[in-house]
Amino acid sequence: MTIRTVLAEDQGMVLGAFASLLALEPDIEVVATAADGDEALAAVMDAQPDVLLTDIEMPGRSGLDVAAELARRGVPTRVVIVTTFARSGYLRRALDAGVAGYVLKDAPVEQLVDTLRRVHSGQRVIAPELAVAAWDGDDPLTERERDVLRNAADGRPNAEIAARLHLAEGTVRNYLSSAIAKLGARNRTEAAATARERGWL
Repeated sequence: MTIRTVLAEDQGMVLGAFASLLALEPDIEVVATAADGDEALAAVMDAQPDVLLTDIEMPGRSGLDVAAELARRGVPTRVVIVTTFARSGYLRRALDAGVAGYVLKDAPVEQLVDTLRRVHSGQRVIAPELAVAAWDGDDPLTERERDVLRNAADGRPNAEIAARLHLAEGTVRNYLSSAIAKLGARNRTEAAATARERGWL
């Protein structure tokens, strides 16, 4: 049985390498590729693949955002995250989003192919070196705090964040203050850096 796969990766050389390597496998067919999260979501909705193999950090939606949206829509495509980031926060959010596999980019290609096959067969596959780290520290941020902090990290002023998220400016300040306090940071920049380092953004 052929495993119909969509690849999502914003680095062209990495995307091309993945596509070429997977094309060598007799039971894997790459039916579409995407360079960002929005393209990935559209490709999955159009091609209805068995598996989406996606990076986390991409322009637009992240791989985690795409996984969560597919789960929300009830799309049966199984999601495998492949990333350079061995951060516990990312893995926790991936598991919460229903991701079926999580592997690191520096793993041997044989491990990636094996993961695709096992995920396709209904298993959940987490890289062994990440499994223990998954439960290392709970994410203290709410989704709204995360949204506001992510925008603040991009340098947007409160008024612009409020407009983008359809919130009052005072509400934005409250969310930022809460996030800064939870993370023990001195300001929004430090809070965003801390959250990103731990994989919570």
